[in-house]
Amino acid sequence: MSIGAKRARRMLAVVAAALIVLGVAGCAPSRPSWTEHPLRIAGGSVTGVYYDYGTQLAEVLRRDLDVDAQVIETNGSVDNLHLVGAGQAQLGFAQSDAIADAVAGTGDFVRTLPIRAAARLYDEYVHVVVRADSGIRSISELAGRTVSLGGTGSGVSVVARRVLEASQVPAGRVRDVGLGLDASISALTDGRIDAFFWVGGLPTPGIERLAGRLPIRLLSIGPDVVERADAAHAGVYRSAEFPVGTYGSDESTVAMTVPNYLVTSADVPDALVRDVLAVLFSARAEVARSVPAAALLDRRLAIFTDPIELHPGAAEYYRDSRR
Repeated sequence: MSIGAKRARRMLAVVAAALIVLGVAGCAPSRPSWTEHPLRIAGGSVTGVYYDYGTQLAEVLRRDLDVDAQVIETNGSVDNLHLVGAGQAQLGFAQSDAIADAVAGTGDFVRTLPIRAAARLYDEYVHVVVRADSGIRSISELAGRTVSLGGTGSGVSVVARRVLEASQVPAGRVRDVGLGLDASISALTDGRIDAFFWVGGLPTPGIERLAGRLPIRLLSIGPDVVERADAAHAGVYRSAEFPVGTYGSDESTVAMTVPNYLVTSADVPDALVRDVLAVLFSARAEVARSVPAAALLDRRLAIFTDPIELHPGAAEYYRDSRR
């Protein structure tokens, strides 16, 4: 073989090797560009459903999308909406009544927030919790009592005041100590408060643990109260019942519910929302093993997010999932 032929063969070998390397690199799945940045999920109290849901969602996002996803402890819906609106969190959980205020720039919001919906998740129950050994059996009997209407920046405080108003018990007639869930549970246990309000999925972990060591009672919120609250505020409240067995109860209790959503900012990339939803739905059963409320996620209902629009990335995901 001539020297020229040998050189030609060596050149062909080099070129072939280079093509193989390029081919392998070209076949490797590309990581979405948005995953190069941290993803923060505005959750809630560490003993509430939001925080548990956010923790499980962050875990599957880290695993499936290789993104630095973390949940943030917050005071709840109002806090979460401010964080998402300011770009300090990319995702958050929020009640639809607080969302209605956020998009209107009323209540706890001095301006409208640029938020969009990723999914409707499940209905949250308004809890009014008292000790089972207390004499309090109705919301009207909270007048003159020491009550936690929820922490600052929570959706709980929004709902609690509306329930009192609809029950014809002005908020000024209760001594509000303004505690979050953890502190409310401790205060009720120690006898420092007579009752506390909470809004969350079933079961809320902190209240479930409380009921395991201290018998509690849930106060009824009758249909007439729900109707008045619904008529006065955004049309988002519905009547429901706490099922028998909830927190150890041997009877059902009439209640009020409000839907909650996974929200994001209008500025968040479409690909981020689309990819998050793909993981959220594919991991639904897995997440529900730790967060029972996650089992209620339904693609057919997730698109109903009034009073805010779906994020374009979410609309694209739901449109494509029907094909």
